[in-house]
Amino acid sequence: MKDVIASPGGSSPARERAGLSLSAVKALVLREKEDKLTSEFTSNEKVVQLINSLFDPEGDFLRRKIDSNLEETAMTSLPRDIHGAPPESLVVKLAEILGNYKTLRKMALFWCRVVAELRKLWFEEQYLPGVPQDEIPDLKSCLLYQQFQVINCCISRKRFRIIATESLDSMMMQANSDIKESTDCSAEASASPVLYARLNSGELVLRLGADHPAGDMTLLETGEPVYSPITQEGPLLTEDLIRETEEFVLRTGSVGAGCSQLLSDMQAFKAANPGCILEDFVRWHSPPDWTDNEASTEDSDVFDSGEPLSARGQLSRRMQKEGNLWRELWETSKPVPAVKQAPLFDEDLAVEGILNAFEEMHPSDLFGQLFVSLLGLGFGIAEPMLSGNSDFSKLFYDCKEYIITACQNNKLNEKVDGLVQVYETVEKMLLNPEEALKMIKQTEESTTVTGEPRSPFKRLSLIFGGKDKLLRKSVSKDQTNDEEKSGRQSFSSFFDSKSSLFGKKPPKSGSPSPSEKSSIDTGWPVV
Repeated sequence: MKDVIASPGGSSPARERAGLSLSAVKALVLREKEDKLTSEFTSNEKVVQLINSLFDPEGDFLRRKIDSNLEETAMTSLPRDIHGAPPESLVVKLAEILGNYKTLRKMALFWCRVVAELRKLWFEEQYLPGVPQDEIPDLKSCLLYQQFQVINCCISRKRFRIIATESLDSMMMQANSDIKESTDCSAEASASPVLYARLNSGELVLRLGADHPAGDMTLLETGEPVYSPITQEGPLLTEDLIRETEEFVLRTGSVGAGCSQLLSDMQAFKAANPGCILEDFVRWHSPPDWTDNEASTEDSDVFDSGEPLSARGQLSRRMQKEGNLWRELWETSKPVPAVKQAPLFDEDLAVEGILNAFEEMHPSDLFGQLFVSLLGLGFGIAEPMLSGNSDFSKLFYDCKEYIITACQNNKLNEKVDGLVQVYETVEKMLLNPEEALKMIKQTEESTTVTGEPRSPFKRLSLIFGGKDKLLRKSVSKDQTNDEEKSGRQSFSSFFDSKSSLFGKKPPKSGSPSPSEKSSIDTGWPVV
């Protein structure tokens, strides 16, 4: 294909094709066909409408209301138990949409359209709907939801930095204006105690980046109140980045990130507390490393007398050791408020990395997370209706326990068929309770006759396994290929004949077309 792109400009398409091998021509034709299909799909009115609804922050798209006392616990605890996503989150709604497409290709095309929309929202600094705006990643949720949280949190941090910078600049301009207009600086200091700190020389210095008083603490040398500074927030780490960081530290022994954060905090503390010393910072940042002398006093005479610090307290042994890292960093640090420092965490780089990872994500990684998230939603909806039903409550909780155990074993691709079957069991109890009761009784009678004890899942398999296989085989070819019609509302339609999507290897089919081969072999279709 590179040869085709680099062909001389004077050559006609017909002449270019004439000089190509048969396989190259076929590849070119297939590529053109795929490009046309991709363009038609992404511009399809239904697809555009789904994307707009999915990312509409004010809309009620796929929103549910369940009246039950169990709603809060069932709808929030189970998704975290199985490493899924909250029921009203963007992840779950995305899963429901993708579940209605019948081919891997169209799922991939829609996912690429979603990623394009994510890029647009990030560029415009607009929040993703269905995701908290300023929360660190929830490591109990699936990685996809964690990454969505990072995107929103990065937007919040960028907005906060802009506001904080403007506020700091405005305060400095106001302070300069006040100094010029007033000859009584002490009056200004008393009227605005947060802005200024008095040094031993009597000079008033502007506090920069001060957040709030740190209790009743005072600076050891000046006696001025200690203010907690606004500090830079730490990096936003998803579960995969935490693993990478841990491996890096174990492999190299590097703690550079921790030093950078400590230096940043020192600079922010110096800016907010003019006249401070290392001991003041240690008292604020690491109280266990400072011991107050019981006989020490806090009156002003102590500060003017030149009394040594040892009379007021002392640092811990580790802080007093020669070459202590904290002292070295303190000596090199300068008073710089957090909003004026170089960012410790690059939001643009972090989000760009996430979006690039989305584009390269293997189908099995995406579908596995969406599948588990939908499981959490379905069981959350079913629990209020089945938990109090004497006929089904025990079986329901057997099913729930099974999916929790299966999802926590990190072998989803080996458990997909069983999980779908268990879900269909719950679905059957809700939609056709009479038939479900009949089948349960037949199973119990069979168990009584044979005398063989059965595990909960074996019992479920006996009840619904054979029937579901017959139902799936009865789906006609025309129904399977009709992708424009809305899919069944039952969750099981999401993975009808799609368990192979969870494997790292592409699914095998009887006689795929050349275009299908070229698309599936790379994981995602070529778009």
